[in-house]
Amino acid sequence: MKQLPLTKQQLIAAMISLSLGSVAQAALTINGSADTGSSARMSWGGADSLSEARNIMYTSSGSAIKKVDNGFGTTNITNTTSFGSSNNSNSNRYNTTYRGAFGSSDMIPISTDSRSVAVIDAETGESIYEKDADIARPMASITKVMTAMVVLDAGLDMREEITLDPEDFVGPKRASSNLKSGDRMNRAEILLMALMKSENPAAKSLARNYPGGYDAFMRAMNRKARDLGMNTAFFGDPTGLDKRNVASSNDLVKMVRAAGNYDVIRRFSTTKSYDFFVSNYSSGNRTYKANNTSSLVRDGSYPIGISKTGFINEAGRCVVMETRVNNRPAIIVILGANSSATRWGDAKNILNSLATRRTV
Repeated sequence: MKQLPLTKQQLIAAMISLSLGSVAQAALTINGSADTGSSARMSWGGADSLSEARNIMYTSSGSAIKKVDNGFGTTNITNTTSFGSSNNSNSNRYNTTYRGAFGSSDMIPISTDSRSVAVIDAETGESIYEKDADIARPMASITKVMTAMVVLDAGLDMREEITLDPEDFVGPKRASSNLKSGDRMNRAEILLMALMKSENPAAKSLARNYPGGYDAFMRAMNRKARDLGMNTAFFGDPTGLDKRNVASSNDLVKMVRAAGNYDVIRRFSTTKSYDFFVSNYSSGNRTYKANNTSSLVRDGSYPIGISKTGFINEAGRCVVMETRVNNRPAIIVILGANSSATRWGDAKNILNSLATRRTV
């Protein structure tokens, strides 16, 4: 049988597949742990990832990971629960050391059209591409990654039912939503909806149902940003509709790196789709079929471990993601693309360049 030559896209996909090895794409061990009972995992999306994340949230009284990356160098993570199992006696420790400094590594040979871009080798902490990466810019719904971390830090009952109020639909901008006032879901489902579908009322309701209320939640967001060393960051609301929500690309790298220590964020942000059963006393119950806002996550051609998109007019099209190519983890931040095509074109350009990057 005659063998047809591979296209460039097929070749890159094959290289990525080889870099993942024989480990199932649904859950890859991160942080270099050789422990087969390792709890920290990298999710590539899909039903298995979602099922395991729901198991974590419904059998735990709060966030499974208590210690997170400070954004500067070494991370010590202690897990008191083995993810995906009912054995609560395990206590595993993982250490990740970022040896380099921003700007000290060879750059990948690409050009980008978005206004601000940062690509970091997450193994060394070194910048391998940047463009105006220290300038604070509006981040839009990238905000929801910080919203999720603050919710999980609080150790709240993820099974608690939350009812959306009219005030959850009021924000700095008008935004479309398939949710309605009076909709009822538990906190886990609302968090999934905020991360996967980027529903703004979902993020607003999470903040409103925080201990101390909405204002306490906003203080916690900005306090966490300071703790992570995000010196250019400010959060004015939990959704990203507020144009005052700003950070530099390099500071958002710190946020994504910290978010990687929350298995729930990994799995929820890379879930391709989910059918929500929504209860509502006034308008009746219904099924809300939702898809991930990232076309790269939905397509599944690239290995993505964390993902969040964003858009408002002031921010342009934005995306943050974590990937692992050629057995090397990287964090990608893209801000200020003038179109969706530009955003995904820059993202694919970066991912393809990482796939052919020479590693030692």
